[in-house]
Amino acid sequence: MFLLTALAPVLAPGAAHAEFRVCNGTQNLVGVAIGYRAKEGWITEGWWQVPATTCATLIEGELQSRYYYLYAEDAARGGRWTGNVNMCVAENEFKIVGVQDCFARGFQRMGFKEYDTGRQGSWMVQLSDTPGSQEGQN
Repeated sequence: MFLLTALAPVLAPGAAHAEFRVCNGTQNLVGVAIGYRAKEGWITEGWWQVPATTCATLIEGELQSRYYYLYAEDAARGGRWTGNVNMCVAENEFKIVGVQDCFARGFQRMGFKEYDTGRQGSWMVQLSDTPGSQEGQN
């Protein structure tokens, strides 16, 4: 069981700009995809390769949506961080508009975890391989 921890709002000293970040607290490389609602509809984007014990910025600037969706895979062990919101992903780098008919359009369907940012300008998710499903605020 993998743990996704949301830390919101991001209140790190010296954090001068807004963003959506994912931090990898594991000892393995993790591939990350994000989903969100935009003017053109539902969008999924990936893959960000996040090395062990580092962070990656998935969205730069002030967050425009309240809800964001995350899916991640451990490249070495094959573990996954998932949720129950189905969205489309591709094998290689992608930006997909729409979440319907993933297979018919040549994509895969994965379960993304929903994060309610409460309209915060910044948000951070910590990926961990610690058992449990706790979420916390920072």
